[in-house]
Amino acid sequence: MSSMDADVTLEEFGVLERASSEKVDVELINGRIYVVPVPDGEHDSYIMLIGDQIRDHCPELRLLPERGLRIPAYRESRARVDGAVAPREYFFDQPPWSDPSGVLMILEVTSGGARDAEVDRVVKRDAYAQAAIPAYLLVDRLFAEVAIHWGPADGEYQHIAKAKFGTSLRLPAPFDFDLETKEFR
Repeated sequence: MSSMDADVTLEEFGVLERASSEKVDVELINGRIYVVPVPDGEHDSYIMLIGDQIRDHCPELRLLPERGLRIPAYRESRARVDGAVAPREYFFDQPPWSDPSGVLMILEVTSGGARDAEVDRVVKRDAYAQAAIPAYLLVDRLFAEVAIHWGPADGEYQHIAKAKFGTSLRLPAPFDFDLETKEFR
């Protein structure tokens, strides 16, 4: 299954979100609705492996999977990110679609299809930069690599570093550790 997109209002998005099934998720990014497949076990395992490393190296931070965030790029948007990294207590008082101002990094893992991956590589990356999210970590299963984007300015990330699966990737401050990908395949 590949993603689909269409222009919708925030009200229309709410109707679609409530009607979505167990097989698809919906997101509203830059005023466009994206229907994407629900993650598989490998997808979730990458998130778990990264969350474990963040907790080990930065005990004051947590990666919350499947977090709904308000990403205001262009229009009021809704993104259900694969993972949001924030201080441990940040999300306790947040509503289902949270304010992203306390988020230090967003994690996305490509779903497997080429079109879906392009949404993660370009559309989401740009929306997160426009929302001034300090860092964006992409696990790209099609290219078998991880990429970290950081330092948003003028709606774009100013820096990028990549590493192939099986190697390590240095994450910028406040993380300052080498993300190990030896278990990624």
